[in-house]
Amino acid sequence: MGEEQKTTTYLEMNNPADLRAKRVCLEGLEIRQVEITSPEFNWFLHQAVGTAFRWGGREDWTRGEWIAYASRQELETWVAYVRGAPAGYCEMEKQTDGGVEIKMFGLLAQFFGQGLGGHLLTEMVERAWELGANRVWLHTCTHDHEHALGNYLARGFKVTDEKIGPANRAHKSVLFAPPKFI
Repeated sequence: MGEEQKTTTYLEMNNPADLRAKRVCLEGLEIRQVEITSPEFNWFLHQAVGTAFRWGGREDWTRGEWIAYASRQELETWVAYVRGAPAGYCEMEKQTDGGVEIKMFGLLAQFFGQGLGGHLLTEMVERAWELGANRVWLHTCTHDHEHALGNYLARGFKVTDEKIGPANRAHKSVLFAPPKFI
């Protein structure tokens, strides 16, 4: 058998007028910025959302690496809460070329199918434009939720590139087994 492949799709939006907003009305929904650096919380969100989709690349990060990542001025972390429970999140990064990259974006599984992904993405794209972005961009792959690409396209993102390559190996992190933060 051959090696498993995945398709990575790169998308961008170049004008705030291209955003096709989607809003939902969920009881107790609020979206808040994480204003105090909390590497443990960034780790938790990455694990809680990404483990099912084999998000890789951070399994072996130390506490120092998480602190360095989460505390960078160009990074913003936003969390969607529904009645006090974290429902999804977004990490966005201001780039030196004036763009804003949506680095991580997703929902916890119990919040799928409620329209929250479109709502959160709308809010995050609006925030990127507020930051003075000259473009907003991201990438997704065939490991992400089956509706991820459709959500990005429905919000007005355009495909700029597509690459096929080897899939991530099985995710080495175990949900709720944090790196050595102590």
